[in-house]
Amino acid sequence: MADNDRITTFINSLDPGNDPFLDEVERAARADQVPIIRKDSQALLKFLMAQSRPRRILEVGCAVGFSALLMARYSPEDAKITTIEKYEKRIPKARENFAKYDRDGKIELIEGDALEVLKGLEPGYDFIFMDAAKGQYINFLPDCLRILDKGGLLLSDNVLQDGDVFESRFAVTRRNRTIHARMREYLYELKHNEMLNTVILTVGDGMALSVRI
Repeated sequence: MADNDRITTFINSLDPGNDPFLDEVERAARADQVPIIRKDSQALLKFLMAQSRPRRILEVGCAVGFSALLMARYSPEDAKITTIEKYEKRIPKARENFAKYDRDGKIELIEGDALEVLKGLEPGYDFIFMDAAKGQYINFLPDCLRILDKGGLLLSDNVLQDGDVFESRFAVTRRNRTIHARMREYLYELKHNEMLNTVILTVGDGMALSVRI
């Protein structure tokens, strides 16, 4: 069996790519060292937009708006996207990108701590993309389950932490041990919560796809 990096490179070589404006946002973000979802993760997100055709989408973790714009481009015409971001330095760039590229006005950006913002959201979302601080996923989950419709999808990014998550806690650096423990707790909860049916995928840096049952 070929190694995973070669497999990923081959799969990504088949991808037809994104619209030029998304490539521009991605290049600028990478130049500024802003984390952007990887190519195979982008492909999965586009697939899920086409397959599930969500109308009310929530993104936890906006950064500069790349993923929100990707979902806006590939979701149904009447879809609405709410995205949350608390990092003040990234919010102006996200708003600039939305003003320039969100031509259908699908995206609403809420500024603030997701833990507090989530408490104020009403149920009715059919797709949630979790892409914020990994150590907070387990704390975001209760409200995500509260507002996610039955049959809705929860997609969680970066759940394998570049392989750290399956290492012993003593094999990761001391400063990462809290995140390591919380991500393990989160994955266990996704797999054992009676409200969810979850599959963990080795796409990108690991993505967990959960359906609310």
